[in-house]
Formats: sequence, C-alpha cells, structure tokens
Amino acid sequence: MEPVGAARDLVLGYVRALNAIDEAMRVAIPSLERLADVLGLARSRRISRSGHIGTYSYTVHGAGCRFVSGNGTEVNVDFEADGSEIFDLWRLRGYGLSLPDPLDVTDEDLGSAVRSLQPLLAEVRPGWFSVAS
Repeated sequence: MEPVGAARDLVLGYVRALNAIDEAMRVAIPSLERLADVLGLARSRRISRSGHIGTYSYTVHGAGCRFVSGNGTEVNVDFEADGSEIFDLWRLRGYGLSLPDPLDVTDEDLGSAVRSLQPLLAEVRPGWFSVAS
C-alpha cells in the first residue's frame, strides 16, 4: 500500500478507536455526556486520574486523556474548552506505533492523509484536528 494510503487508514482507525472509546465510556459511566467529561470527573476526584473504565485503562493529563485498550492500542486525545476531541500528528503517530501490527508513518504522509480526509476532519488550529460535526 502506498504510504499516504497507509497513513489514511491509520487516521481512520484512530477515529474509529476514539468513537469506540467514547461508546465504552458512556456505557461504563452512564452520567457521561461526552468523553471530555472524564477530565471533570478526575479533577473533582469522582474518579482517579488513572485507572480502568470498562475495557480501557486511562490516564488523565493536562488537557486530555490517554486510553489504552486490552491489546495495547493507545489513543491519546486532548479536549477543547467546548469539550470537542482534538489530536495532532504526534498523537496519530503514537496510535500507529501502538497497534498490534505497528505502523510507522511519516508526519508528511500523516499530514497528507489528514488533508485528504477533509471535510471529515477539520483543522481547529494549526496542526490540531477534530472530527467535523
């Protein structure tokens, strides 16, 4: 597969994994309205800053959270003030390297892949992307 095609598949896989995490978190914590609410729960000490929820381990950090599935796949995401999920090329690359069959792609290929996926993805600020609503 061409490098940009592989990078595109990686980006789409990240988006699918992020959606699966959102779904799993809402099942495990019925009061969760959006994934970003995990930050508020940790800051108010209603949940620990790290632990397990459903089938994922999680670690709250700064403006986001790192989720790791049972097979070791890592999805690291930050949140905007409005609660929207955002990510950069570094987070996408980390996801690719954590896959059971690791995929190492260049930032150039990831950037091309992200641009090819507009309007599915939107650049919310330079180098940061979200799934368009």
